[in-house]
Amino acid sequence: TACAASTQAVGEAMSILRSGDADVMICGGAHSMIHPLGIMGFNRLTALSTRNDSPTTASRPFSESRDGFVIGEGAAALVLETLASAQKRGVPILAELVGYGSTADAFRVTDMHEEARGAIAALNAALEDAQVAAEDIDYINTHGTSTSENDSIETLAIKGVFGPDAGGTPVSSVKSTMGHLIGAAGAAELISCVMALRDNTMPPTMNLHDADPALDLDYVANAPRKAALNTVINESFGFGGQNNVIVLKRFEA
Repeated sequence: TACAASTQAVGEAMSILRSGDADVMICGGAHSMIHPLGIMGFNRLTALSTRNDSPTTASRPFSESRDGFVIGEGAAALVLETLASAQKRGVPILAELVGYGSTADAFRVTDMHEEARGAIAALNAALEDAQVAAEDIDYINTHGTSTSENDSIETLAIKGVFGPDAGGTPVSSVKSTMGHLIGAAGAAELISCVMALRDNTMPPTMNLHDADPALDLDYVANAPRKAALNTVINESFGFGGQNNVIVLKRFEA
């Protein structure tokens, strides 16, 4: 499932725990794409930024001057377990995963559906699974790749679910700071959501100095923002319309 793979891994681990087939699951992803084949493939898709002279400012999600993503490399893993298991082991509970939605656009081999149908369906499925209303979401970590297509369609998806109040929910993309980890991106970004809940701090979208006038959400630009966070969303929308969304909450004992 491409760039949404590790988010799907977490979502499927949630399902296994809920089914009672396991008490503890270790899930996440790792990916290494900085090699000629990986770079050539994404370059053929015109998905990469060509700001080679300024790598620290090249990834600029939701910016009018965005021209593609910067490949990153990394790995991330999470330990998921049932409440009973965590309490028995006496470990600190960092967050509660409460909702998961997964869809596939089946639109084009590399493209999301131009009307964001699959992304909207995944968001709605995750909210329904979590039994949470859109207005209760305090923050959204977007897929936010810094490509023209993704950022536009993802904004369309958020508006399609959150309606006229979409601009009242802060969103950001941590790919602006760590690049696109491809298959590892979702798990790494989910950890950033856990940290956001822990610290009541939303991570910023860096390099957003010329906001695209066609994209009018609250994009948490260039600096972290403090806020009371209780329920947040992590979105992963991969090439070809692989859509996985997780809703997580601050754990209340």
